[in-house]
Amino acid sequence: MSLMTVLFGRRLASDEEEKEQIGPLSGIPVLGLDALASASYGPEAALTVLLPLGALGVHYIVPLSALVIGLLAIVYVSYRQTIAAYPNGGGSYIVAKENLGTRAGLVAAAALLIDYVLNVAVAISAGVGALVSAVPSLLPHTLGLCLAVLVVLTAANLRGLRTAGLVFLVPTYAFLGCLFAVIGIGIGKTILHGGHPPPVVAPPSLPVALGTASLALLCHSFASGCTAMTGVEAVSNGVPAFRKPSSEQARRTLSYIVASLGILLAGIAILARAYGITATEPGKSGYQSIVSQIVGAVVGRGPFYYVTLAAVVAVLMLSANTSFADFPRLGQLLALDRFLPEPFIHRGRRLAFSYGIGVLAGLSALLLVVFQGITDALIPLFAVGAFLAFTMSQAGMTAHWRRVGGKRSRLHLAVNATGATATAVTLVVIIISKFTEGAWISTLLVLGAFLIFCNVRRHYKRIDEAVRARAPLDLTPPPPPIVVVPIRRWDLVAQKGLRFALRLSPEVYALQVLLDDPRVEDLSGEWHDLVEEPAKEKGVPAPRLSVVRSRYRRLFRPLLRFVTTLAHAHPDRQVAVVVPEVIESRWYHYLLHNHTASVLKWLLLFRGGKGIVIVNTPFYMPDAPEAA
Repeated sequence: MSLMTVLFGRRLASDEEEKEQIGPLSGIPVLGLDALASASYGPEAALTVLLPLGALGVHYIVPLSALVIGLLAIVYVSYRQTIAAYPNGGGSYIVAKENLGTRAGLVAAAALLIDYVLNVAVAISAGVGALVSAVPSLLPHTLGLCLAVLVVLTAANLRGLRTAGLVFLVPTYAFLGCLFAVIGIGIGKTILHGGHPPPVVAPPSLPVALGTASLALLCHSFASGCTAMTGVEAVSNGVPAFRKPSSEQARRTLSYIVASLGILLAGIAILARAYGITATEPGKSGYQSIVSQIVGAVVGRGPFYYVTLAAVVAVLMLSANTSFADFPRLGQLLALDRFLPEPFIHRGRRLAFSYGIGVLAGLSALLLVVFQGITDALIPLFAVGAFLAFTMSQAGMTAHWRRVGGKRSRLHLAVNATGATATAVTLVVIIISKFTEGAWISTLLVLGAFLIFCNVRRHYKRIDEAVRARAPLDLTPPPPPIVVVPIRRWDLVAQKGLRFALRLSPEVYALQVLLDDPRVEDLSGEWHDLVEEPAKEKGVPAPRLSVVRSRYRRLFRPLLRFVTTLAHAHPDRQVAVVVPEVIESRWYHYLLHNHTASVLKWLLLFRGGKGIVIVNTPFYMPDAPEAA
């Protein structure tokens, strides 16, 4: 069994794709972790903005959370319609492209791809940060832990969606079960004690009210709380990942995710107000997350407390998996439309989009390394991309229903128009309130991604125009090429190259570049006996030998000069360079060689000119394995 099979499982055939598809049970861990995990930091982000209000800030969390949940409900209804109308997936990109134009679709795609990359880096660093705060001795290893989690996520997704769903199943449902239990117990105690239950473990005391809430501050808090909605669009992007009927399975999964998220947001807001819990200063002594305070206040700090926080930490780290599920699929759609490189299209050994997974892992690793595993500064960029994609999707669906027409379309149109208006207004609020915190960076990143898409498309279009052929195949035989065979010394490798060259053309040049290697002798004195006499006996033109002594021990420059000089002297003929190359039997044997043939081929390709043709003549070592 090979190492690749051990790490990533056996290679799957294309007709086994159906076995890799998922249902709602696996769909929640695969596509819903981002949205569910945001419940642990969305309300906290809103309360952190309200810290200047002191104790007064707690009173605003319920109405602000209600606004977020209302907006979530609008987006949910709209995305259910999107899934039904576009069962092949693609979400915001496909909807915007087909209804608002290609440029609008690219804007939505750029926003989503950037959001996915940010989500991986921030989710992993947030989870590791929570772990490090619980075990301070791990602090020096923050970056290493982040990269280790990234490797685990990458490996799990390279094994396929089904494996990823099974791996993340237990922590996901442990997270939901624990928090639902805490919310149920906490709300029960709240009702029994008339809205003011006594905490088992008292949270930090509330500071004295320091001022009144301005509209700008509340808008800022609402914008921060909207980070709890990131990831909601994931299911609409990944509809083809579900078992048939795909649309129905995807809609059920979306319903479960949004219902769970709504319960978590509402429960956390209600309990935070009931127990008088507000945010503490992040990164300062005595910091406690909102979830930690609520769990301690409701059930104390016994074993259940640590199990719950362990589940929260695990889900925070694993919530990056949503990006691993959607980034490659969106990349495939863009590549099919020729806005991203073609490798994004192809599936790997486990039917996963391996190239997209690798690119996402690489970009996320870069962010983690640059920020040393502490990426709190990237959180404000989140909501911008998500709500830009929401808005483009809703506006696209509005145009879709207007085009479809009919009585039933009017209701759908009204829902999507409401959603487009609500998300657009929210987007404006987020950009204005978070502009100095990084919203301007999101704008530049979206613009940069948009320009990359356009340049990739332009490149492919240029290639298509250059290679397009309309005329029938021209079978007029071209003149034989001039063949050049670089040789180092007289051996079987050189002989094989020369024999092949003589079958291509009667005009063959053997080129020997002498450096300062005492083991290599000038072949001029032996050429007559070794080559010219045997050629004369067979009645074939003998290859001509050219020996170049390199004063400065340069190998490639004399070779290139010789070949390009021939090409310029014979513009009506091709110059074929036959490159003899030894093929080793084991990969590690290549560590013992200087790879001259590979470098020469690369230089001829990119610096030789249009009239140069490169031909390999591999010489296989006797112990090289036979082809299967």
